[in-house]
Amino acid sequence: MGEIFEIFRVFFKIGALTFGGGYTMLPLLKAEIVRERQWATEEEVIDYYSISQSLPGIVAVNTSMLIGWNRRGVPGLFAACLGMVAPSIIIILTIALFIKNFLGHEIVIHAFNGIRVAVGALILKTVLEMGVKSLKDSVCVLIFLLSLGLFTFADISPIIPVLLGAAAGVILIKRGEAR
Repeated sequence: MGEIFEIFRVFFKIGALTFGGGYTMLPLLKAEIVRERQWATEEEVIDYYSISQSLPGIVAVNTSMLIGWNRRGVPGLFAACLGMVAPSIIIILTIALFIKNFLGHEIVIHAFNGIRVAVGALILKTVLEMGVKSLKDSVCVLIFLLSLGLFTFADISPIIPVLLGAAAGVILIKRGEAR
């Protein structure tokens, strides 16, 4: 039961400190899960994150559940999920109680603007780190550029480049051209 509570506590902390979506959670995952506790390697965390993006639902919750499942099975999955969502529920309920009183204040507006800029920096840092880890060879760079082009210039569902990238990876592995 001790490790189950620890899983809950770690993901509660990550959930409480993650603003701006799943990308901003990666530096915290790296610090808490990889460096501090050695529950997973950096590559495993990126794999969990990639899988989570392909699943329905919230990326941060999906990622936490995969890590919890890997640590302690179903109880770890539930502890990680509850830990990740509990801070958001508490924060949302608290904000809902007081939002009308503070939303128009200039200091709150400036605070939200500052948070947006900080979240943008976290997302950029994460994208750069994922690029360094993921773009291992010219084939990966080509898949990345094709996917970026599809996302940028075509009005298509994100699942299409994800599935095409997965298919290309499987084909290249089978042919012995990727690692």
